[in-house]
Order: sequence, then structure tokens, then C-alpha cells
Amino acid sequence: MKSVPSISSQIDENKILKIINKNFSKLAPSYYKLISNWLIRAYHVFEDIDKYLIVVYLINNDFIFFRRHAIVLDFETFFKEKALEIEKINISDISKDLQIPKESVRRKVYELEKKGVIKKFKKKIFIDRTVISKYFPVNNRIITLNEVSSLLYEFNKLLKEENEISKTFEIHQITSSLKENYTFCWYQFNKFLFIFTNRWRAEVKDLETFCIGFLVMLNAADNKHFRVKDLNLKTFQKLAMSADKTGLNAMSISEITGIPRPTVVRKVKYLINNDYLTINEKKLISVDIRGSAFKRSTNLQDKNMLTLSNFIYRVFNKIKVINSN
Repeated sequence: MKSVPSISSQIDENKILKIINKNFSKLAPSYYKLISNWLIRAYHVFEDIDKYLIVVYLINNDFIFFRRHAIVLDFETFFKEKALEIEKINISDISKDLQIPKESVRRKVYELEKKGVIKKFKKKIFIDRTVISKYFPVNNRIITLNEVSSLLYEFNKLLKEENEISKTFEIHQITSSLKENYTFCWYQFNKFLFIFTNRWRAEVKDLETFCIGFLVMLNAADNKHFRVKDLNLKTFQKLAMSADKTGLNAMSISEITGIPRPTVVRKVKYLINNDYLTINEKKLISVDIRGSAFKRSTNLQDKNMLTLSNFIYRVFNKIKVINSN
């Protein structure tokens, strides 16, 4: 017999934020991998991250509809239908919510129609699942789900270290709970992504530029000599500048992201000129955020940790309730 979950047993959102900030270096590798890999996979679909985001935005409208009617679908059920009906499409709403210029949204939606991803019938919009499976293969969805599970698992270990929970959940329990409550959890994940990408697009002008800069940051965060350190967020931000002793060259960045090398070179130059990256005499690129760019990026990071803590608060407490019964 299931017990009624205790309201007082949920992890407070402010406490989550404090734990993230205090132990950021322990969470950083899984956090940076999740974001970087998501951006790279998004680019690979249409060679345009914003176009991918528009499709995600349309799908998320269904998640919003489900939430409005207290419906939660599991992973398998949500993806078994041949077509996904979208309530309505409004170019202005997409432009406003994703902070992409209206004419760019209109052009990208038209291109998605030409590819057959979006289909219109009278005033209804459909996303064809047979086409979606081509551009959004199941394997990619599973990879992202596993990376979210990994992030939550690492956070779950921090909760145990901080004596906020008596025992940790196994990663398979977290993955199973995400699948079981897919539309709820992925609405929260998409909400986090929309806010996160909007902030960084405004800062560096486009998400391909951000994808490149973030990959270089991941290279520093995942440095084996650096990731074992027990650092809070502020210390991590400062020490990450000198963590990467090797760097990445433009060809490596191009091969990892799929972005053409000439485009990588151009966008790296933009990030160097705007005090985000540096390049040495061997043409190796590393993080070197300076001056006003450091102040702005620190401010963005602080805001993004608030958004991340909100995502974890909503999803982890859902997992905690499920697995405690």
C-alpha cells in the first residue's frame, strides 16, 4: 500500500540553489556535457539550432496542454502516435518566447514546412512523426534523457553529502521516473532550455557561437586535473580560466560540432574579440573571459543557476515522491 507523500519531505528550491553553488565543480562535468551535447545534436538535425528549437517549442505546446488538463504521459505513449497535433501556431508568439526575430521565425517555419516536418491542414498544425523520426531519432532522445538522469544523479549524491536525504536514488530509478513522467519532466527541461538559450543568444548573438564557446568551456571543466577539486561556483568560474592547459583547435571544434571550419574560425574570432576566448601561438583555443565579459558571464551564470535549481526542484521532487512510495 502506497503512503501519502509528506509535503515537508520535499527539497526546498533555495536549498537546492545553495547546494549547487557550494558544490558546483562536482556538478559541472555532467551539467556542461548535457548542455554542450544537446546543442551539438540540435545543430546536427537542421544545421541550425534555432530551427531545432522552434520544433521543440511546438512540441512543448502539447506538454503545456497536457499540464493544463492534468495529463502526464510516459515516454513510450507520447512517441507512439504517427502525428502530433499542435493547438495553433503564432509566429509572433514563437518570436517573443524564443527571442528570435519574427522574419527569421517565419522563414525557418517555411523551411520546416518544405522539409515536411510541419504540415498545415486548414488552421491546424501537425508534426509528422514519420519525418520526426528521421530528424529526431529515438537514440538521440534516449541519450539526452540519460544525460539529464546523470545530472540529477550527481545532484542526488550531493544531497546525501549534505544530509538532506538518507539514501541516494540509483541512476536507473531516476531514468525510469523520467520516462514514466515524460511530458511533465520534459516540459520542465524545455522551459529551462528556452530560458538558458535566450540569455546566451542575447549575449553572443547566435547559438552556434555559444555552442562553440560552451564546448571550449566543457574542455576546461572536464580536465582530469581540474574536475576533482571541491570548488564553489565563484571559485570555479575564476579557476576555470587557467584549467585548460591544451585547448582545442578550430578543426577539432568543427569535427565535434559539425559546424564548418570557416564558420568556426569566424565565430571563434568573435568570441576572442569579445573577451571570451583566447588563442595561443599553436592555434589552440581556450577559455579566457575578461573584463566586462567576465562580469556579464558571471551574472548570466548566476541567473542560470537559479533556473537550473528550479528545474531540479520540480523534477527531482517528483522523482523523490515516486520512489519513496
